[in-house]
Amino acid sequence: MYHGADGGVPLTESLYMKDLHKIKIAYIGGGSKQWARVFMNDLALAKDICGQIALYDTNREAAVRNQKIGMRINETEQTVSKWQYTVHDTIDTALEDADFVVISILPGTFEEMRSDVHAPEQYGIYQSVGDTSGPGGVLRSMRTIPAYEGFARKIKEICPQAWVINFTNPMSNCVKALYDVFPDIKAFGCCHEVFHTQKFLCCVLHDQLGIPQPDRTQIYTDVSGINHFTWITAASYHDVDIMKLLPPFIEKYFESGFYENGPADQYKTDMFAYANRVKMDMFLRYGALGAAGDRHLAEFMNNTWYLKDPETVERWKFRLTTVDFRIRQQQERVEESIALAEGIRPVRVEKSSEEAVELIKAILGLETRVSNVNLPNRGQMPGYPEGAVVETNCVFSNNSVKPVTASPLPSGPKALVMRSLLNNETLYQGIKERDPAMIFQSFINQPLCSTLSFDDARALYNTMVANTSSCLPEELTAVL
Repeated sequence: MYHGADGGVPLTESLYMKDLHKIKIAYIGGGSKQWARVFMNDLALAKDICGQIALYDTNREAAVRNQKIGMRINETEQTVSKWQYTVHDTIDTALEDADFVVISILPGTFEEMRSDVHAPEQYGIYQSVGDTSGPGGVLRSMRTIPAYEGFARKIKEICPQAWVINFTNPMSNCVKALYDVFPDIKAFGCCHEVFHTQKFLCCVLHDQLGIPQPDRTQIYTDVSGINHFTWITAASYHDVDIMKLLPPFIEKYFESGFYENGPADQYKTDMFAYANRVKMDMFLRYGALGAAGDRHLAEFMNNTWYLKDPETVERWKFRLTTVDFRIRQQQERVEESIALAEGIRPVRVEKSSEEAVELIKAILGLETRVSNVNLPNRGQMPGYPEGAVVETNCVFSNNSVKPVTASPLPSGPKALVMRSLLNNETLYQGIKERDPAMIFQSFINQPLCSTLSFDDARALYNTMVANTSSCLPEELTAVL
């Protein structure tokens, strides 16, 4: 049993009581401006579970706002599961007696992200996201991995039996750090990029066969790769092989583009939209379907292919997400959070397309679910390094998450994934050992750095490290 801070009440001792599932979820990054509200809404609609959400954030004020929003969610007539929201001043009390730990943080500030995304532009390197691969992904890993080493030590000390769900990017290195520091941790990383591609495949099914568009969960996809660079090699709806429908669909829509969430030109007004032209081009080249949005897929390819310059990006019909946009968006979200917390705006409880709550319910034994998540490779991707974090389907049921062995990728995608995976392993090891020279090996080997000379790569690396040095361990601030 636990007693939460700020007036917590005791909950059940067992995760698996037959009639009532009361749990404690510790939320690291509980001041989240967006994802926390999505999660709280989904929890409010989960009729089989209830309990405490322990919010911990270095920005306590933001966590308090989310606590107030959670209390307002409890008051809505749509809510079927009421949760107690508590704010904690230390990570230790938040983690105490936790059954689940959710981690969703921004490593550093938007000023560090500004350097990640825009400093490389001085060398002709453009990034559409800059949080996983490329020079921006390297620097973000340098800030994030040390923090996750600390999280893993705390979880090992305080709640070693808890299930840990990571949502922070760079996903692969976050999950890698958790398992490296605490090998017995029960952790996995969730990403919704594959969900969008499954929805895209539902549109293909409808367009080509006139079948009423199913929900994405009704189709089966064989998924393998690394986060934001996953691939689908098989997709079916009942007895329909959707992969065979892709060539005529792509012939029809390749030039105009096709967006599963709106018109093909929505990217012109929506910074996160895209026309799937990169995805379709990669399918024509490699015979497998990239299972992420174009903004992510493009960053794993040589920088002259899809990201050579803003004009090239426009031809492929997606956007370069600027940090100025992210800053404006964050301010809007802060203002919205304040309005919701203070009752100025009404709270609307709606189910999202995320699966975190469904995965929690499956682990509690309330259902069985298959979903793509990130775990260390234990054979689910044969031929790839043991222990490297990969993304495949897994079966969630009754206190277990079991990876499903993925079908082999065609030789082209296999080589591309292997290149990025091995490069990421070098990056992780360099950060773990606090070895800037090893980190630089990964930096210069990023596909987006393929046109840099050695001297320019070193100059860019040193500039980017200096720009983010206040967020790095001292050993990682050395000039090369």
